[in-house]
Amino acid sequence: MGLRSFIIPAVDIKNGKAVRLFKGDPEAVTVYGEDPVSVAKQWEEKGAKHLHVVDLDGAFEGKPKNINIVKEIVKTVSIPVEFGGGLRSFEAVKSILETGVKKVVIGSLAYQNRQEFEKIVSSFPEKVIVGIDAKDGKVAIKGWLEKTEYTPLDFAKMFDDMDIWGFLYTDVNRDGAMVGPNIEGTKYLAENLKHPVIASGGVGSVEDIKKLYDLKKYGVYGVVVGKALYEGKINIEQLED
Repeated sequence: MGLRSFIIPAVDIKNGKAVRLFKGDPEAVTVYGEDPVSVAKQWEEKGAKHLHVVDLDGAFEGKPKNINIVKEIVKTVSIPVEFGGGLRSFEAVKSILETGVKKVVIGSLAYQNRQEFEKIVSSFPEKVIVGIDAKDGKVAIKGWLEKTEYTPLDFAKMFDDMDIWGFLYTDVNRDGAMVGPNIEGTKYLAENLKHPVIASGGVGSVEDIKKLYDLKKYGVYGVVVGKALYEGKINIEQLED
């Protein structure tokens, strides 16, 4: 698998548009496309092998708000789509998977309702990615608004023996800032967990991608990239497949 397959473009949806937030701040929004479906299609045409779709309205409000757009994305592209944002119940997860989404990212629910989370994992084995959003070294939930007492590794260890697909580790302080990913934090997580880890947050250049790619041997599967793609700092089509 080359660098092109390692990158997972992010399509973040807010108020029906494709956007990026700066450091997880719902007020610091940049709109990159009026139509998230055509944005998703564009990344596929440029050579992306999978997509990371986030319902930001859902993340802040506690239930998916842009399900029709997600359905259209899944119908329009032929590459796998993983989805997160507001998945806080079994029913919400079931509905999203019925759209054809391949994997779901769950963070807050895993922390708040272990019983419901276990029901989801046993019903949909290897479909769940546990979202670990870290802010100042602690896991944050509810759209990054509330910090827990857990470190990323302590949090991940609670789920590492379950039949999940893996983990998505986001350093929220770096997200959308293009200041470089948290290499040490990502490596530390991956080498201490059984399941694969997807990195996210801070990527600003091809060099950043290469540094994360070098962590594959520790269990880093890929990296979600948003702003650096939208602003042309990284061109998927120029990367080796």
